[in-house]
Amino acid sequence: FWHMHQPEYRDLRNGVFHQPWTYLHIIKDYVDMAAHLEKNPDARAVVNFVPVLLDQINDYRIQLDEYLNQGGTIRDHLLSALAEPVIAHEHGYRLKLIRDCLRANEKRLIKRFPAYQKLAHMAENILLDDTTLCYYDDQYIYDLLVWYHLAWMGETVRRENKKIQALINKENHYSIHDRKILIGVIYELVSGIIDRYRSLAEQGRIEISMTPYSHPISPLLMDFNSAAEAIADVSLPEAKSYPGGVERNKWHIQKGLQTFQHYFGFKPDGCWPAEGSVSEDTLQLFSEYGFDWIASGETVLKNSLRISRQSPQKCIHSAYQLRQNSLACFFRDDGISDTIGFKFQDWHADDAVANIVNTLQHIETACKNHTAPIVSIILDGENAWEHYPENGYYFLSTLYRELSQHDSINLTTYKEHLNHTKKHQPLEKLVAGSWVYGTFSTWIGSTDKNRAWDMLVDAKRVYDQVMQQGDLTEQQQQQAQLQLATCESSDWFWWFGDYNPADSVKAFDEQYRLHLANLYHYLHQEPPEYLSHGFSYGSHDTINTGVMLPGKQN
Repeated sequence: FWHMHQPEYRDLRNGVFHQPWTYLHIIKDYVDMAAHLEKNPDARAVVNFVPVLLDQINDYRIQLDEYLNQGGTIRDHLLSALAEPVIAHEHGYRLKLIRDCLRANEKRLIKRFPAYQKLAHMAENILLDDTTLCYYDDQYIYDLLVWYHLAWMGETVRRENKKIQALINKENHYSIHDRKILIGVIYELVSGIIDRYRSLAEQGRIEISMTPYSHPISPLLMDFNSAAEAIADVSLPEAKSYPGGVERNKWHIQKGLQTFQHYFGFKPDGCWPAEGSVSEDTLQLFSEYGFDWIASGETVLKNSLRISRQSPQKCIHSAYQLRQNSLACFFRDDGISDTIGFKFQDWHADDAVANIVNTLQHIETACKNHTAPIVSIILDGENAWEHYPENGYYFLSTLYRELSQHDSINLTTYKEHLNHTKKHQPLEKLVAGSWVYGTFSTWIGSTDKNRAWDMLVDAKRVYDQVMQQGDLTEQQQQQAQLQLATCESSDWFWWFGDYNPADSVKAFDEQYRLHLANLYHYLHQEPPEYLSHGFSYGSHDTINTGVMLPGKQN
């Protein structure tokens, strides 16, 4: 189960992308995963797309089409610098480009290519003493931009696309024509990626699921106190609750379904709530919208079994059903999933997959007396592969091959599984939590995170007041609704705190305050003074010691 997610990186007032991660993950991770699934007809997987990601993919498709075919501009500073024939000489602009072109895994993406490594070494020296930048000509910037994008290119593209191979072999002195070729390849990958996954789904080879529109923590929108179910003494924001949280959850589900159906042409059967965050109230809400299944974290299940005093089970790998709720609930196998996400990147692919098969066989033995046991391997479909050799090419190829050919292991999807069995294990209670530690501590409970919630509550109260007055046009109301949804994303809260690197926290702090300020703008209200000042600063350590969450760029 691969979760594909990037938060809203656009400034919705002008359409400018503040971070490039959406298109970079398209050309590297989304195309590679599609290619692996296409090449193995026996492979099966669930792929989860967050609707706000689909909108951003489509935005890049439109921008690139307008640039290549209609003389338009690109609203992403990194992609625009690659595309435009002339590069600005402004000192700060060039420094930012150089700094951005180093945001890649040093071991797997930079050092793999000697030409890129040489340029990166020069870039590091410039950043140590930026007065030397005046001695570097335009060609250096062009070559650095080209190599950054070649390094981020998917492994299947590098192996199969003759244009990319020719650019890699050229090594340096890239021309305007070369850059135009690279932009053309990026356009082809971006414009075709949604159709590739839709085709796989139509063939029955994958199942596509969704998350509510902009990835909100649904239980916290509904009730801050849900955080206390897993951590009794959790510190909560000053605000007692999020105003109108139930209605906002409904909006995210409805908007998500509308967006999903627009791009894929059908309604999804399942839902991965943002961060696997669930509560009994949110399960009821999801079932009302006709979903057949949801998925969450293993610790949520264990907390729920413990508090309901259900008998300990050797086999917890089943579909569950909460009392009279119609939803089938699946729970992540943390052991296998986390090992793929954090451990196997330095293993030989054969050894890593053999380890997974061995673990699955132990689970099979423990579950031999259970009906239709199912193991849910759920993780981010993006960030892990940057740490693997060749973007996980050998690991994923081997994984799909070995599991699809195994005598007693059957790759499946949740939809297929539910078509074959309607018997679920009963779950008497559900303890609210997420896939991270089974709690909401990654998004609420610390000073910075709680401050962010209070800022959002302030904005939501103004939003409610303005909407009630009825002075906005229908278009203005829709703009405000979409901007509010962006502010409600889980991603901003994840980054606030001292366990993430300062540069990343600063970027997300700035973007969160920008989104809130934009909301006040759409409401024709003056934003509060505190939005002009940062409030979360992160750690000054260069190593991120936090958990790698779905869609988070470390």
